[in-house]
Amino acid sequence: MKLHSIECGNFKLDGGAMFGVIPKPLWEKTNPADANNRIEMCSRSLLVEQGNRLILIDTGMGNKQSEKFFSHYDRSSDKNLDQSLLQKGFHRDDITDVFFTHLHFDHCGDAIIRNSNGLLEPAFKNAVFWSHENHWQWATRPNPREKASFLPENILPIEESGQLKLIKGESFILENTPLGFDIILVNGHTEKQMLPLIKYQGRTLVFTADLIPTLGHLPIPYVMGYDTRPLITMEEKSHFLNLACEKDFLLFLEHDPYQELISLKQTDKGVRFSEKLILEDYF
Repeated sequence: MKLHSIECGNFKLDGGAMFGVIPKPLWEKTNPADANNRIEMCSRSLLVEQGNRLILIDTGMGNKQSEKFFSHYDRSSDKNLDQSLLQKGFHRDDITDVFFTHLHFDHCGDAIIRNSNGLLEPAFKNAVFWSHENHWQWATRPNPREKASFLPENILPIEESGQLKLIKGESFILENTPLGFDIILVNGHTEKQMLPLIKYQGRTLVFTADLIPTLGHLPIPYVMGYDTRPLITMEEKSHFLNLACEKDFLLFLEHDPYQELISLKQTDKGVRFSEKLILEDYF
């Protein structure tokens, strides 16, 4: 097995929305805001090279929405998925599996593109697309709170392509999955968000997606305003971080523009940041 960090571009989100009830003077210590109160965010995918399979975990938001849509997020185009794959010696057509932690637009948008005729089609023509069965139902019948994040043009063409496969299970950790790695299930942010738990060269990495989107979200109360069940998020974070510290997990951060991979330590204030790491330098 070999792991590759794949940069898909940066964007911005409202800092207050990203930290919920936490006062700005506290969250701005780790996530400084611009004049519009927006903080820098990264779209960072993980590519798992495993035998004859090439598994891409999340895809970033892509570019098929309107200019007005992207104006809300101040999206940077200096990095994108295709360039990052090419730097690693790969192309979209090489991807055998696309694994979605969940189907919010910033995690799955680049799985579907518009072709030269303006029609929607899968961007990974040789890949199987993986989602959790319960989450798929949640995303295709969205609640009012999440409807703006579950965009039909990102989701419905996946099923129409015939390339969709659904993972089942309710346990906190799903073992022996078809992907070759275990999965942690959490429900606070959205129903059945899936966090890959990957054993790699003697260490265990967890792709933390939106359970812990940035380093600044390590403290238990620092929960996004986007979460559908914030109290459950706090319980899940507490359980996960204690487990991660006990088992010496490394956390791969999808949305932190400054920290790619981190280690943890137990302190009198709870589990906190220990060391900043770079995936391909560390291993």
